[in-house]
Amino acid sequence: MSAPTGQPMQPYNMYATGPSQPSRPIGVSILAVLMGIVGALFVIGGVLLAVLGLGLGLTVPAFGLTLGVTVLGIVLLILGLIILGLALGLWHQRLWALVLAIIIFALNFLSDAVAGAYFSLGAIVSILLVIYLIAVHRHFL
Repeated sequence: MSAPTGQPMQPYNMYATGPSQPSRPIGVSILAVLMGIVGALFVIGGVLLAVLGLGLGLTVPAFGLTLGVTVLGIVLLILGLIILGLALGLWHQRLWALVLAIIIFALNFLSDAVAGAYFSLGAIVSILLVIYLIAVHRHFL
């Protein structure tokens, strides 16, 4: 195959890809990794508490205590799985994960504010994360 006269032949680009995904901001990467670690710790703690509660139920007749430990373990396990899913969504820059993260951090700030801890470390970090996530929203699909 030859090119029309006067025009050079364009080489075939074998590395061509589809539309590129927006680059992930480093802060979102760090947040996703930290949330993944927290989620994994929640899952591990939840499993350990649930097993401990079931084990105590077999050896100690105090039903209320063992049921409470087991339920707490199951709740931690569920929260851990949700946090892991959120971390994965942030890592892949999904819009639903951005919205959910903003809502969670805003609610965390509001709970600190209602408790009167406006300038606690948790409140300050939460509001800074909300501002940051809103600032980088254009990177999410």
